[in-house]
Amino acid sequence: MAPTSRTPEPPRDAPESYVGLDAEGAAQLARTRGWRTVRSLPPGSIITMEYLVGRINFEVEGGAVTRCWIG
Repeated sequence: MAPTSRTPEPPRDAPESYVGLDAEGAAQLARTRGWRTVRSLPPGSIITMEYLVGRINFEVEGGAVTRCWIG
């Protein structure tokens, strides 16, 4: 029997810990914590809503993270 494929779990991290950080520093920190994809978006961006394991999203305004969510 072939082994079943297992979806890797995202890093155990608190998204709210990035709010208030400068966007570049937050992205570097997220990568060191294990996030494979870091997406920075301006407020009000139109984006797809599919969930992607290993992705963290930052809403960035004035160079600082104002909102953060995973997927």
